[in-house]
Amino acid sequence: MQDRSSQRRTFLKQLTLSGIGVGLGPLTLQAASPAESGETAERADKSPLNARAYNSAYLHEYNNRIAFPLGGIGTGMFCVEGTGSISHMSIRHVPDVFHEPAMFAAISMKDGGVARVIEGPVPEWKKFGQHDAGLGGRGGATWGLPRFETARFEARFPFCELQMEDKALPIVASLKAWNPFIPTDADNSGLPVAGLEYSFENRSGKPIEAVFSYHARNFMQQEGARNSITGMADGFVLNTGGAQGSPHKDGYFAIFTDDPSTEVDHCWFRGDWFDPLSMVWNTVSAGKIRTHSEISESAPGASLYVPLRLNAGEKKTVRLMMAWYVPHSNLRIGEFEPQDESDTTPARFYRPWYAARFKHIGDVADFWRKDYEDLRQKSMLFSDAFYNSTLPPEVLEAVAANLTILKSATVMRQYDGRFWAWEGCGDSWGSCHGSCTHVWNYAQALPHLFPALERSLRDTEFNENQNEAGHQVFRANMPITKARHTFHAAADGQMGGIMKMYRDWRISGDTAWLRAKFLAVKKSMDYCIKTWDPTHEGVIKEPHHNTYDIEFWGATGMCTSFYLGALTAFIAMAKALGERTADYEPLYAKGRSYLENELFNGEYFIQKIQWTGLQSPDPTKAQSFQTRYSPEALELLQQEGPKYQYGTGCLSDGILGAWIARVCGLNDIIDEEKATSHLRAVHKYNFREDLSAHANPQRPTYALGKEAGLLLCSWPQGGKLSLPFVYSNEVWTGIEYQVASHLIFMGEVKKGLDLVKACRNRYDGKVRNPFNEYECGHWYARAMSSYGLLQALTGVRYDAVEKTLYIEPRIGDFTTFLSTQDGFGNVSYQNGKVTYNAVYGKFDIRYIQLGPGTRRI
Repeated sequence: MQDRSSQRRTFLKQLTLSGIGVGLGPLTLQAASPAESGETAERADKSPLNARAYNSAYLHEYNNRIAFPLGGIGTGMFCVEGTGSISHMSIRHVPDVFHEPAMFAAISMKDGGVARVIEGPVPEWKKFGQHDAGLGGRGGATWGLPRFETARFEARFPFCELQMEDKALPIVASLKAWNPFIPTDADNSGLPVAGLEYSFENRSGKPIEAVFSYHARNFMQQEGARNSITGMADGFVLNTGGAQGSPHKDGYFAIFTDDPSTEVDHCWFRGDWFDPLSMVWNTVSAGKIRTHSEISESAPGASLYVPLRLNAGEKKTVRLMMAWYVPHSNLRIGEFEPQDESDTTPARFYRPWYAARFKHIGDVADFWRKDYEDLRQKSMLFSDAFYNSTLPPEVLEAVAANLTILKSATVMRQYDGRFWAWEGCGDSWGSCHGSCTHVWNYAQALPHLFPALERSLRDTEFNENQNEAGHQVFRANMPITKARHTFHAAADGQMGGIMKMYRDWRISGDTAWLRAKFLAVKKSMDYCIKTWDPTHEGVIKEPHHNTYDIEFWGATGMCTSFYLGALTAFIAMAKALGERTADYEPLYAKGRSYLENELFNGEYFIQKIQWTGLQSPDPTKAQSFQTRYSPEALELLQQEGPKYQYGTGCLSDGILGAWIARVCGLNDIIDEEKATSHLRAVHKYNFREDLSAHANPQRPTYALGKEAGLLLCSWPQGGKLSLPFVYSNEVWTGIEYQVASHLIFMGEVKKGLDLVKACRNRYDGKVRNPFNEYECGHWYARAMSSYGLLQALTGVRYDAVEKTLYIEPRIGDFTTFLSTQDGFGNVSYQNGKVTYNAVYGKFDIRYIQLGPGTRRI
């Protein structure tokens, strides 16, 4: 490792006035190349195990399981599949993963010659892979209609594009689907809207006349409500509402164009069996247009038609706009104070933020129609800036693929604008509620892209979720209200929150916000000390609940690293505010010494299991989560200690707190050489290129068979317990990306990229959806640890308190994406010089520091 003190002397500050960029001049040291540090970063576009190039198009067998979410932050979503079909319709504030709403586009030659649904072939797995498959499939009503022969899918988040061809048609069709995603602009990135742009190019040598049409059943209808389809300019609105005493049933979905030639059928043929859709296809296949006026209720579906005339070689686009408005829900989850239970008004349930901005569906549709082009251009600025990068393609793919989590039903935004989230999405339910602090510890995308939303999580954690004693619940109520404190605090979640408080202050530069929160942060820190380190040894030995849904007993490298990180962050914040730190600094010094000398086995950090001599009750009497001690378990307790520990194991999360400290902008909190040794051991022992011989009696579908993956834990020096912690044999992408970026931070670039490639090879579209890295639910939040790869590879981080851009290249020259509190754009490092350009908003950069170490002015 390079001598850090000598690197610190390379610090260079330079006042920047232009906002375009600066050269660092001849005094700046070129960062060590990967080869100089003994690593060669493999930049190949594809792995030998994967015939598809990373970040390229999906076609053939790779276009099998794709479902790309469209939805604003907290609005719900639907997905465009790799074939162009619509699925996962989840706009009623609850996931509905198997909901295919029978809405589709079609193109027909006006002479009635050929007609096609504008989608590629139905994937084979769907034929017997859906709900009610034995009855013909719940969602397959449109699957039997003729489709294009081929479909090619490509993603440039937040846009996706499909190209479709069929030799029976004289045209090539394409679809570009998107909705607004503009970092720093949470409001316009939280609109319940989507755009589907269908384009047609005449490849024949003569003019053709055709009809584009779009069709939708009234999938908004609810039992016991008044269901109808109403008109609007160049489109229609699927409605449900009017159910007395059930406002959560109200809902509206608008589909419209900006083409004045559009004609609308507000009511499909009413009949039994398959009559409505059969009659729709009769119209389409004949190349005709059907219109029907509105009826008061019971319309089974609606269609819009746009006539097209294309000269030879001409291309035209039909811009289809969608908007939805579901202002109420029946979502209420958490542990509420008793007085809240007497509230029976609709306000006691979740209401989405967009319902505070818009009064009805017409407002949403009008805004979308008016601002469509402006929002599209701004979203394209982000997409272009993000992909204007020289970072390895597998990294860009991993980061972008997991940004779709912010468009999924995993995330919500309540009426007052505050962010709230599940851990992931079940098929028809939110999975694990409450912006779970120890899961969202890993997620690094939101604080950089939408800092105000991330700070709202801190507001909840240090207000509604924390009591006077400093105890934090790790799951927030929905609606966000004062929570009851009936279970353990999560040690990793609560101490991670202190580090994230520091991070969010440095990102925002808002010292007044920090000052207003500091007393609550101090109470939280003091609670951590009193509860988990009552003897003030600087080490957590008391049982501590954590992200594995159990309690670790005795000192662990994992949570002691959290403790050191929280102490470091707290001390830095206290000093900045002129507060006392004398009581905390000795704890850090003692804790670091213990971690590095007592918990390091010479190769990696371990756990020293302890369940006697503590202040907490013995394991059989302690409050726990599904940790029952049967007679057999009591025998194991006497022989091995409490259930669900890791002991001498090599835990992939073994120094997780040190990684979080890094991505939060703190200095290294433990010895670099020992941290690097641990990470190398994790790669050596836990990364398996072939899992065929690995035994996993837990949840194996995350990675199995000949797939590669990083195990959560292994026991290379023996000592594996009969019942180690409950997920120990699994593979989680969120931890793979965390370890990958930590390896890269420590100069082990190739090893880090090994893990990234393993993730993306599993999520290549053949078996798993590339845009849905699941864990305990679809679109699982932990996978946004992938965003940390950008900082790891480049060292690029902006500190708004110091107005300083930090850079520490680990891959030589580069161009990368940067998002700050006030704007986004690109940063480049070429031949020892740094340039930057904000393409949206601004970069208020006054100093640049190249290389590691504490900033000096």
